[in-house]
Amino acid sequence: MRAQDSPEFDRPSTFPALDPAQPPRLPPPPLDLELPMGPRTRAYRFFERLPAIISFTAVGLVFVLPFIDARWAAIYVLTIVGLTFVRAIRGAVDVARGFARYRRSARVDWNARLVDLERAMDGLPALPYPRAGFRAEDHAAVVDRIREDPTSVMRPSELLHAVVIAAYNEPYPVIADTIRTLLHTSTSPRRLLIFFAYEERGGPVMAETARRLAAEYGHRFGAFVLGEHPAGVPGEIAGKGANITHAGHRLAAWVRKEGIDPENVIVTSLDCDNVPHESYFDAVAYEYAIAADRARLSFQPISLYITNIWDVPAPARVVASANCFWNLTTTVRRLALRNFASHSQPLTALTEMGFWSTRTIVEDGHQYWRSWFHFDGDYRVVPIHVPIYQDAVQAGTFAATMVAQFRQLSRWSYGASDVPYVGVRVFAGDARSPFWPGALRFLSLLEGHISLASISIIIAVGGWIPFAVASQTGQVTEFLERMPMVVGLVQQVGMIGLIVSIVIFNSLLPPRPVHVPRGRRLTMWLQWLLYPLTLLVFNSSTALYSQWCLLTGRYRERFDVTEKASGVPVRKAA
Repeated sequence: MRAQDSPEFDRPSTFPALDPAQPPRLPPPPLDLELPMGPRTRAYRFFERLPAIISFTAVGLVFVLPFIDARWAAIYVLTIVGLTFVRAIRGAVDVARGFARYRRSARVDWNARLVDLERAMDGLPALPYPRAGFRAEDHAAVVDRIREDPTSVMRPSELLHAVVIAAYNEPYPVIADTIRTLLHTSTSPRRLLIFFAYEERGGPVMAETARRLAAEYGHRFGAFVLGEHPAGVPGEIAGKGANITHAGHRLAAWVRKEGIDPENVIVTSLDCDNVPHESYFDAVAYEYAIAADRARLSFQPISLYITNIWDVPAPARVVASANCFWNLTTTVRRLALRNFASHSQPLTALTEMGFWSTRTIVEDGHQYWRSWFHFDGDYRVVPIHVPIYQDAVQAGTFAATMVAQFRQLSRWSYGASDVPYVGVRVFAGDARSPFWPGALRFLSLLEGHISLASISIIIAVGGWIPFAVASQTGQVTEFLERMPMVVGLVQQVGMIGLIVSIVIFNSLLPPRPVHVPRGRRLTMWLQWLLYPLTLLVFNSSTALYSQWCLLTGRYRERFDVTEKASGVPVRKAA
């Protein structure tokens, strides 16, 4: 008998849905947590301009320094190339570590480990099953601790998962695929409370899709609540953050109405094309139950953009793979780990902070900083080493896909808008959060956006510009003559990191669909020839564009929805 089939893990319940025509009364969010709208203070404008000033200066020095002193220009470029080389090698190591943890964690029966906790709390012996595997020794220590003090953890059978699914105008097949996968996780569907957050802006077709989903699948979950986010709410930026926040307030009202302890509810936000790994909810419940500081945690899975990877054009595949690499890497870098895309957080914490921001187009990454300052720095993100599968960008044609890809990365790179949000709070004289941890995080945030915008350009052109200028001005030395060769050699050695990532990416690939020609396998390898160009065209250009918008005060207040294509998700076995 599976753990989820035992009585304590499957308590069927019928919960009435709230009337979507009567939205709950929404309390105002804490003012000190929200992003500003309208005029900014001088300090805020300084930090808004800072990323662009540094990024454009860093790129400009490659072209200006050679006319001042070619030798210093060469030293400048070589320093950046050397630092990038070190980061590339470290990145290769960390992506391999992240992949290894993903493979081991995905093989764990997390539901069985939840049963272990439950039985230990009741003074019962553990059920027989293999005790080896990912962090098995840590689990054994937790069980021993529970036997000594049963109150040291939460009872797993009392936990519920509220799943907020955001939709705008996506077609029914895309959303239905996601809903169906939620019925087949290792967590009983009766423990999943689905809050389907759709936009009034999606029109009558979207409203009909929501009603159809509720009619076809609602009875199979613990609850299935529809929430239509009204259009044109003053003080909001129309987008995912405002939509899921509206649903979050409905969730809080529903929990109060049903008399459920909010501490027992973990909230997961999903896009409507997301496919959680079958053990994701149980892995989150496990980490939540055993944590002493659970109210000040969030839980971050690995976002893998591979659901439709065989069908998308090569440049989009390269971008998707780079995102996979970064998400695998951050799971083993605690300081770099942030909220990204889909993640989970306790309902108690979300209610306290007014859920997500309604004034940003990057509510996922911003949620880290919102939580950090709400808890005065006493907040951390727990890595969940199993994935939530997502779609790579795919529109109707190659050109449309490239435009959609640019828009998506532009939206993500607008996370530079967090630099002023963090800067004015960390360096404020009355800051409540600890200064040095905040300052280090601020510098890491700033450096990340500057590197994204400038490094690829510097490496692409910096190797030959000092030599070319020196040749025209008569400043050529042996050092400058060797510089292009040195830069090229460092880049070649740095390719070791890319090779490691390529091997890992091919291990992540789902099986080739029958409709995809066999020759696509070859292009999956040849696509990496586009990697340098892709970094320039998409990463650097989108980052510079977003920072330019902040520099000039042309704030982005429109959420560009990434087009979704329907299709049955295919998951890679661990």
